[in-house]
Amino acid sequence: MPDITDTKRELFLRACRCQSARPGQQNDRVPVWIMRQAGRYLPEYRAVRAKHSFLDICKTPELAAEVSIQPLYALGVDAVIVFSDILMVAEAMGLPLEVPDSGPVLSNPVRDMASVRRLRDFDPERQTRFVGDAIRAIRIEIGADIPIIGFAAAPWTLACYMIEGQTRGDVSRAKQLLRDEPQTVRELLHRIAESTTRYLQSQIAAGADVVQLFDTWASELSMRDYDDFELPATRTVIQALASTSVPRILFAKGSAQHLAGLANTGADVLSVDWNTDLAEARRRLGNAVALQGNVDPSILLRDETEVRHAARQAVERTGGFAHILNLGHGILPTTPVANAKAFVEAGQTALAAARLQTSRAD
Repeated sequence: MPDITDTKRELFLRACRCQSARPGQQNDRVPVWIMRQAGRYLPEYRAVRAKHSFLDICKTPELAAEVSIQPLYALGVDAVIVFSDILMVAEAMGLPLEVPDSGPVLSNPVRDMASVRRLRDFDPERQTRFVGDAIRAIRIEIGADIPIIGFAAAPWTLACYMIEGQTRGDVSRAKQLLRDEPQTVRELLHRIAESTTRYLQSQIAAGADVVQLFDTWASELSMRDYDDFELPATRTVIQALASTSVPRILFAKGSAQHLAGLANTGADVLSVDWNTDLAEARRRLGNAVALQGNVDPSILLRDETEVRHAARQAVERTGGFAHILNLGHGILPTTPVANAKAFVEAGQTALAAARLQTSRAD
């Protein structure tokens, strides 16, 4: 087990920075958290949601802090991610946001250069201050020993939603605009990158220890288009945050073919889905970049024994070095809480169990 002086925050930050506990020594365990860990699978969250709309929770710091912290107590995770939505930046830039049960809708979607130029450069300390206030409230509740994760959408992913006007899994209109009006998309990505940088800087100023960019739709780009469009915009955000010394995580769903491009963004941690083999990613990337992931969320719907095995297997593929155990995407709403807890516990004890088994074999 970890040394008693080893806080969850220290453990998490060392993993992000590819550092060992002490020179010449192996880390005792990997940190574990779950994407979308504050959400519908938790009865505590459903109780809050029954009384408040999704946007009310996001925009009321006390409520956002409450649901952000719920997984810490329910599962024992090693980090708290602030409860919010990636579309907050789009709304602050001028696209009205509604979140009915059928999914988020952005009014006045971006369809041409004129609509790009009508977008606002917003002040996150005013238009989205509720996110920073939620982070401050979380810090008061959990203290200094638990890391807080801030987040935003990567530029291409937010651009897709701003062009489509909704989040239904189809980004064909965004891809068409990229083909037909590439300069419009470049300008949109630039505007998003600038706004996202300020938005994340505000979260860091509020107390976020780590920030993560979610790039859900990178997989829709060819390698050439990723390098020409998404890579420069994402690199702009990540490099602008370098002076903060806060680790930067980049998650890209379904993007095994973009692994080299993802590394070229300058991110400290690459979070990959279950289609990327962690051992192969470590071999290709070397030891200069940390890895996060990557268990298939559907495995948490299976027997608890399988859940524990999947968690341990993911840790074994990296040897625990510079690895943050997570799912390869967000936890599914029908996941049993007991299975989510088993995943966390198995990940936190995986290295100790493997070393004990090795010593017995010797």
